[in-house]
Amino acid sequence: MVKLTLIARVTDGLPLAEGLDDGRDVENADFYKQQVKALFKNLSMRQNDASMMSIETGPYVFHYIIEGHVCYLTMCDRSYPKKLAFQYLEDLKNEFERANGSQIETAARPYAFIKFDTFIQKTKKLYQDSRTQRNISKLNDELYEVHQIMTRNVQEVLGVGEKLDQVSQMSSRLTSESRIYADKAKDLNRQALIRKWAPVAIVLGVVILFFWLRTKIW
Repeated sequence: MVKLTLIARVTDGLPLAEGLDDGRDVENADFYKQQVKALFKNLSMRQNDASMMSIETGPYVFHYIIEGHVCYLTMCDRSYPKKLAFQYLEDLKNEFERANGSQIETAARPYAFIKFDTFIQKTKKLYQDSRTQRNISKLNDELYEVHQIMTRNVQEVLGVGEKLDQVSQMSSRLTSESRIYADKAKDLNRQALIRKWAPVAIVLGVVILFFWLRTKIW
């Protein structure tokens, strides 16, 4: 069954639309939505060049297609036919481009096309049961093949982005540590100067005090 549906702009990962009723029967739905956001972030950084892909995550599979700088993604049970999942996404893509194509690039706020949820829900109902005559006919459609679509694991896909994040964190840590070391170096130099000139200052102070006392006494 189709569990989640999200649409985002690839260039910056901005979410454009989402199935509002999605995820109600999914345990840890927020966890999977976070994975989707991380995937959109990776796509915006061009970490995955494939225009169509299936990504396994726990008991589910993310399927996505990219066209016109937009990513159409759905999460389904592993047992749900891959062919139907991609045909579902094709239907969403065709309608989304028809209804909102001219506004996609100029959208400035998240979920600018949230009203597209109506079409998502209507279309999802048609694809929920893979045993209906309509969906069986789609499965038998030899003109639509998905055998060549790559399937990967979510850790493998998101791992690339995680490594980049680790490099960024390491760079920030090194910068912070270098500042600390610089401050310590300044303190050491200051202490060295004090140790070098403190005896001279003490001697001068004693001499000055001696002459001052001498003038007072005599």
